[in-house]
Amino acid sequence: MSINKLILLIVSLLAFSSCASEYQINGSSSVSRLDGKMLFVKVPQGDKMINVDSAEVVHGLFSMNGPVDSTFIASLYMDDQSIMPFVMEKGNIEILIDNAIIKVTGTPLNDCLYEFVGKKNSLDDRAYEVERMESRMIMDGKSSEEIEVEMTKEREKISEEMNKLAKEFIQANYENVLGPGVFLMLCNSFPYPVLTPVVEEIVNEAPASFQNHPMIKEYMKVARENMEKLKEME
Repeated sequence: MSINKLILLIVSLLAFSSCASEYQINGSSSVSRLDGKMLFVKVPQGDKMINVDSAEVVHGLFSMNGPVDSTFIASLYMDDQSIMPFVMEKGNIEILIDNAIIKVTGTPLNDCLYEFVGKKNSLDDRAYEVERMESRMIMDGKSSEEIEVEMTKEREKISEEMNKLAKEFIQANYENVLGPGVFLMLCNSFPYPVLTPVVEEIVNEAPASFQNHPMIKEYMKVARENMEKLKEME
């Protein structure tokens, strides 16, 4: 091999190595109120959210890039308002924001996360339709007993599907950032830390790496204390 070819090979390898540990975020938005605004990528640190990158939305487009030496859950913010979670990982991350959908694709974990989000959104839509169904039944003159039976059945069905979706997704991702991340999102939907059957199943069946996650350990500690207090009040 000639010296020139050897130099070209080394340069190519170095370029590949540097790109392999970088993220590139390319975003587009059709939401007019975002134009001219600064968007921030934030991650939790203690009880605060700290900025790790930012970009201005110009004519509906924004971009960010930089080195990344680990994979972690981040959130895209406008001012103090969280717009969406996503996974900060190496590769080209595509973010779409419009009035109908918010989606992140382009890298393996983001594709996986937003496939889950799509399924959850479908269940949310069905839950909304159930509430509309109650209004229709009232307008149709159905008895309160009949409405109660039907609504309870439909709500329980959707709740079971929601729990199954969340549990199976978290279990399939115990060993990467999506498992703990979605688990904590699930727990944040409760008014205060509690132990539901699904939460206990997820944690009890999890590997030690999941159970020992600092934020999960803290949640479980507070949730157990709350459950004891609730028992004492009975």
